[in-house]
Amino acid sequence: MELNIYAYKCKRCGHIHYPYKTICKNCGENDHNEFDIVPLPKKGKLLTYTTLYNPPSDYEVPTLALGIVELEGGHRITGQLNIKNPKIGMNVEGKVEVVRKEAYNKHLGMVFYQA
Repeated sequence: MELNIYAYKCKRCGHIHYPYKTICKNCGENDHNEFDIVPLPKKGKLLTYTTLYNPPSDYEVPTLALGIVELEGGHRITGQLNIKNPKIGMNVEGKVEVVRKEAYNKHLGMVFYQA
């Protein structure tokens, strides 16, 4: 089963929001129950990245690479990078995976790989 990160499409004007907004920022006329849930694309371009050398303790890695990716369609999302030598502008593809564990909870997020 493929996992997705979801965005919210306004039923009145078709504008897609990520993350969730209670009112459409485009038409401003709907309320919280007038959105369709749609999956975000997983392909995009790496805009910028950084490496955390002291990530929080619930991340079981010595370093953590994070990037901001502009997805197809123009939405931007922050995710972990699983790329040895990231370069700004490179094409990436995301997968929804476990990004951290906390006791018995597993937290999912987007992990990007070189496309």
